Amino acid sequence: MAKNLIIVESPSKAKTIKKYLGSNYTVKSSVGHIIDLPKSTLGIDLENDFNPKYITVRGKSKILKEIKDAAKGASKILLATDLDREGEAIAWHLSSALGLKEEDLNRVVFNEITEKSIKAAIKIPRKIDKSLVDAQQARRVLDRIVGYKLSPLLWKKIKKGLSAGRVQSVTVQLIIDREKEIEAFIEEEYWDIEGKFCKADENCFSGQLFRYKGNKLSLTDEKMTKDHVETIKKSKAIVSSVKIKDKKNNPKPPFITSTLQQKAANVLNYTSKKTMQIAQELYEGIDLGKSNGGLAGLITYMRTDSTRISPTAKEETKEFIRKVYGEDYIPTKTRIYKISNKAQDAHEAIRPTSINRKPKDLKTLLTKDQYKLYKLIWERFLASEMPSAIYDQMSVEVAIGDYLFKSIGSKLKFKGYLIVGSDKEDDDNLLPEIKEGESLSINSIIGNQHFTQPPQRYTEATLIKKLESLGIGRPSTYASIMDTIIKRGYVVREKKILYSTELGRMVLELLDGYFQNVINVKFTSKLENELDLVADGKREWKKIIRDFYAPFESILQKAEVEIEKIVLEKPLDEVTDVICEKCGRNMVIKNGRFGKFLACPGFPECRNTKVLIEKIGVPCPNCSGEVIVKRSKSGRVFYGCSNYPECNTSFWSKPINEKCPECDSILLDKGKIIACSSCKYKREKPKQGDE
Repeated sequence: MAKNLIIVESPSKAKTIKKYLGSNYTVKSSVGHIIDLPKSTLGIDLENDFNPKYITVRGKSKILKEIKDAAKGASKILLATDLDREGEAIAWHLSSALGLKEEDLNRVVFNEITEKSIKAAIKIPRKIDKSLVDAQQARRVLDRIVGYKLSPLLWKKIKKGLSAGRVQSVTVQLIIDREKEIEAFIEEEYWDIEGKFCKADENCFSGQLFRYKGNKLSLTDEKMTKDHVETIKKSKAIVSSVKIKDKKNNPKPPFITSTLQQKAANVLNYTSKKTMQIAQELYEGIDLGKSNGGLAGLITYMRTDSTRISPTAKEETKEFIRKVYGEDYIPTKTRIYKISNKAQDAHEAIRPTSINRKPKDLKTLLTKDQYKLYKLIWERFLASEMPSAIYDQMSVEVAIGDYLFKSIGSKLKFKGYLIVGSDKEDDDNLLPEIKEGESLSINSIIGNQHFTQPPQRYTEATLIKKLESLGIGRPSTYASIMDTIIKRGYVVREKKILYSTELGRMVLELLDGYFQNVINVKFTSKLENELDLVADGKREWKKIIRDFYAPFESILQKAEVEIEKIVLEKPLDEVTDVICEKCGRNMVIKNGRFGKFLACPGFPECRNTKVLIEKIGVPCPNCSGEVIVKRSKSGRVFYGCSNYPECNTSFWSKPINEKCPECDSILLDKGKIIACSSCKYKREKPKQGDE
C-alpha cells in the first residue's frame, strides 16, 4: 500500500495529480463537500451560539469510508483541496472526519496542476487556516438563516417552492431597479453640429463643434441649431491649433474570475456557469495524449480576484515573446497591474500553466468550447505581458468666428500587444497635413438630431461587473448567483438580456416591505467586508452572526404576524377565458421579455402561446384602431396602433384620452407633466389629492 495519501475534491484532478506523483501516493477524491449542513432542516443551533449541525452529505458515506480506509494505512495524509475558502472548509471537515490534529501540517495548496507545482507544494505543507474556514462558515450560516427563515414567508404570501437569499435577492433587486429606470425614462432631444472642411488641394476632413465663446454649447432643438449653423456658414474657417503626439493604448490585465466571465459572455456567448465549468476542466487536467505528456492542467486556478503573476511565469513568457515576436515586443519595464484592496493576493491571475502551449497546437486535443476559452485566456495573458500599442495622434482645432471645431486622427505606429490578436485593431483615421493659421473652405455645416437613451438592461456580463463594483459576492459565487435567480424564475434571460419576471417583482416587493435593512446593496456589501475581515483573522465569525440575527429575528416575528393581512390581488398566473386550441386548457397570463402574453398552463407538454393585447382605452388619432402597449427589440415600452403595419402611429410616452387645447393633437403623460404630441403645449400634472 502507498505510504502517502492525498485527498482532493475532483476525480479528474485526482487523476492528473496521481500521474505526477507515482506509486508512493494514493490520491482520493471527496467529490466536493463530504460534510455539510443538512438540507431538510435549518441545521443551526440558534440556542447554542449558532453552532452548525454538520452531517455527512447524503450519498457520500461510501466515499468517506473509502477515504478513511485509505487513511488507515498511510503514514502521511495531505489535504489538497482548492485554495479558496470553500476548499479550506472541505479540508477542515476531512481533517475532523479522519481524526487529524489541528496543529498537524497536512494542508497543501497549489495554484496550478503541474508536476513542478504539485511536487513543490507537498514539500511545504501547512496547518489548516482556521480563519478561512471561519469565513466560509460565517457565509454558510448567514445564508442558511436568511434562506430558511424567509422562504416560509414567501410560501404563505405567494406559493410553495420559492426561496430568498441574502445575495440573490439583492441581485434581482438590481435588475428590477434598472427596469424601473428604463420605464421612468423620458427621452430628451439634443443636437450637435458637424463641419466638413477642405484644404486648397480639396483634401477634406470632418470635425465636431465643441466650444462656443469658450464654453460648451447645449443645443436642445432644431431652430436653435439652425440659427448657429447659418451663423457659422457666414464666417471663415482658420486652423487655430495642430498638435501631434504619441498616444499609448495599454493592454488589459490578465483575467480574474469576474473579467473572464464577462469576456466569455460578450465574445463567446457563454453563461457564467458554462464558463466556470469549462475553466474547471482546463484547470483540473486535459488528456493531451502520450506524445504531448498525457494529462495536464492547462490553466491556473480559476476562482481568483488577483491580477498577480508569478515571477517564473513572467520569465517564461518573456522568453516566449523574444523567440516568437522579437526583442521589440518585450516591455522596457515589467508590467505590474493594480490589485483590488479586496483581492486575495496569495492567488494568481488566471493564466496558462505554460505559455508554450499555444492554442493552435491544442485545437484537435480540446473540445470546441475548451479551445475557445483556452484561446481567450492564453491571448489575454500574453497580451498583458507585452508593450503598449502606440499611435501617431493628430488633434486639429478649427476656429470659425466664436465657434471652435475639433478633429482627431490617428495612425498605428507600433502594434505592441495588438499583434497577439486579443483585441480588435483600430482602423487608421488619418487627417491631411495641416498647419496652424491655414485657411480652409467650409464644405458643409450640418446639425444632427439625437435623443437621449435609457440605461441598458443588464446582461450577465454587465451584472457581474456591477456586483463586483458594489462589493457584492466573491469570485466563487457569481456563477451560482446567476444560475439561482434564473432557476427560481425570478429572472429570465433572452438573447443575453436579463429581465425580471412578475414572480421576481412580487418576491422583492414583499422582502422590501419588511427586510429593506437586510436585502439591500449597502448591507450586503458591508457583510462581504466583514467576511473578508474574518478571513484575515481580524473578526470573530460568530459575533457577525449574533449582530445580524437579533434585529433580523425581530423583523421576522413582526412580518410573520402581519403577513396574513397581505393578499394577492390576482393569482400569479391569471387564468383567462381564452381556450388553448391545442389541448383545451384555459390559457394564463404570463410576463416575458415583450410584456404580458398568453401561455398554455400545460407547459412543457403544450407550448402554445398567443399575443396578449394590452389596451389603454385611447383611440388611435390617425385611424380606427386603438393605442396598445408594445415593446421594442431592446425591451423598452412604447405605445402603438393596433392596426400596425397599416398604421405606424407610435409614441414613447403614454397617450391619454384627451386632446391638446391648442392644436387638437393627442396629449401624452410624461411623468410630471402632460405634453402635446405635436406642439409645445404642456402643463404640470396635478399632485395626488389636488384633482
